[in-house]
Amino acid sequence: MQPDTRKLLVTGASILLVGAVAVLLMLTVFGGVSRQGPHTNGGWLSLILALGCLPTSILTLFLGLAKLAGDLLHPRKDTASR
Repeated sequence: MQPDTRKLLVTGASILLVGAVAVLLMLTVFGGVSRQGPHTNGGWLSLILALGCLPTSILTLFLGLAKLAGDLLHPRKDTASR
Protein backbone atom coordinates (compact mmCIF):
# COMPACT_ATOMS: atom_id res chain seq x y z
CA MET A 1 0.00 0.00 0.00
CA GLN A 2 1.33 3.43 -0.95
CA PRO A 3 1.75 6.02 1.83
CA ASP A 4 -0.68 8.42 0.15
CA THR A 5 -3.31 5.67 -0.07
CA ARG A 6 -2.96 5.02 3.65
CA LYS A 7 -3.26 8.76 4.32
CA LEU A 8 -6.50 8.96 2.31
CA LEU A 9 -8.01 6.01 4.17
CA VAL A 10 -6.99 7.31 7.61
CA THR A 11 -8.25 10.81 6.82
CA GLY A 12 -11.59 9.51 5.51
CA ALA A 13 -12.06 7.28 8.55
CA SER A 14 -11.21 10.16 10.91
CA ILE A 15 -13.68 12.52 9.25
CA LEU A 16 -16.34 9.78 9.34
CA LEU A 17 -15.74 9.28 13.06
CA VAL A 18 -16.11 13.02 13.74
CA GLY A 19 -19.39 13.11 11.77
CA ALA A 20 -20.75 10.05 13.57
CA VAL A 21 -19.90 11.54 16.97
CA ALA A 22 -21.62 14.80 15.96
CA VAL A 23 -24.79 12.90 15.02
CA LEU A 24 -24.70 10.92 18.26
CA LEU A 25 -24.27 14.09 20.33
CA MET A 26 -27.05 15.84 18.42
CA LEU A 27 -29.48 12.99 19.09
CA THR A 28 -28.60 12.47 22.76
CA VAL A 29 -26.77 15.24 24.61
CA PHE A 30 -28.09 18.25 22.69
CA GLY A 31 -31.78 17.48 23.09
CA GLY A 32 -32.69 15.42 20.06
CA VAL A 33 -34.37 16.37 16.80
CA SER A 34 -38.00 17.03 15.93
CA ARG A 35 -39.71 17.73 12.59
CA GLN A 36 -38.53 21.33 12.83
CA GLY A 37 -34.90 20.47 13.55
CA PRO A 38 -32.69 20.22 16.63
CA HIS A 39 -33.88 21.76 19.88
CA THR A 40 -30.71 23.60 20.92
CA ASN A 41 -27.96 25.70 19.38
CA GLY A 42 -25.49 22.90 20.07
CA GLY A 43 -27.78 20.54 18.20
CA TRP A 44 -27.80 22.84 15.17
CA LEU A 45 -24.02 23.11 15.23
CA SER A 46 -23.75 19.33 15.45
CA LEU A 47 -26.12 18.98 12.51
CA ILE A 48 -24.04 21.38 10.42
CA LEU A 49 -20.86 19.52 11.37
CA ALA A 50 -22.42 16.16 10.50
CA LEU A 51 -23.73 17.45 7.16
CA GLY A 52 -20.24 18.60 6.29
CA CYS A 53 -18.30 15.61 7.57
CA LEU A 54 -20.36 12.63 6.43
CA PRO A 55 -20.46 13.28 2.66
CA THR A 56 -16.83 14.41 2.66
CA SER A 57 -15.70 11.30 4.51
CA ILE A 58 -17.63 8.97 2.22
CA LEU A 59 -16.06 10.57 -0.86
CA THR A 60 -12.58 10.45 0.72
CA LEU A 61 -12.99 6.81 1.69
CA PHE A 62 -14.27 5.97 -1.80
CA LEU A 63 -11.23 7.67 -3.33
CA GLY A 64 -8.90 5.83 -0.94
CA LEU A 65 -10.52 2.47 -1.69
CA ALA A 66 -10.33 3.11 -5.44
CA LYS A 67 -6.67 4.03 -5.11
CA LEU A 68 -6.05 0.93 -3.01
CA ALA A 69 -7.66 -1.22 -5.69
CA GLY A 70 -5.51 0.49 -8.32
CA ASP A 71 -2.38 -0.05 -6.23
CA LEU A 72 -3.17 -3.74 -5.83
CA LEU A 73 -4.07 -4.32 -9.48
CA HIS A 74 -1.28 -2.24 -11.02
CA PRO A 75 1.77 -2.10 -8.75
CA ARG A 76 4.30 0.58 -9.70
CA LYS A 77 7.72 -0.70 -10.70
CA ASP A 78 9.70 2.09 -9.02
CA THR A 79 8.11 1.46 -5.59
CA ALA A 80 8.17 -2.35 -5.81
CA SER A 81 11.88 -2.37 -4.97
CA ARG A 82 11.30 -0.69 -1.58
